[in-house]
Amino acid sequence: MRILGRILGGAAVAALLGGSALAQQKGPARYGEEDKAKTAAEIAADKEVERAYRRSLGNIPEQKSTDPWGTMRGDSAAPKAAAPAKPKAKSAEGAASKAK
Repeated sequence: MRILGRILGGAAVAALLGGSALAQQKGPARYGEEDKAKTAAEIAADKEVERAYRRSLGNIPEQKSTDPWGTMRGDSAAPKAAAPAKPKAKSAEGAASKAK
């Protein structure tokens, strides 16, 4: 049991140290660093991909504008202006209570 514990403990320590060492490796290019020069084959492949993309854009049909509320209102109906508020008529009950 002790031997198994030591083996597992050693493996855990090795994994933890290996993880931090792996994190110190150089990652992707950072801001300001220049990219590697592309070969002629890579440049030609990039141009072909761009041309294929442009051709595929031409295959997309033209979309007509959609109005999700179009069925709720008529096409020719103009929005109505708010009706002016009418002054409240005084009731006989309200006038009697103010007179006292």
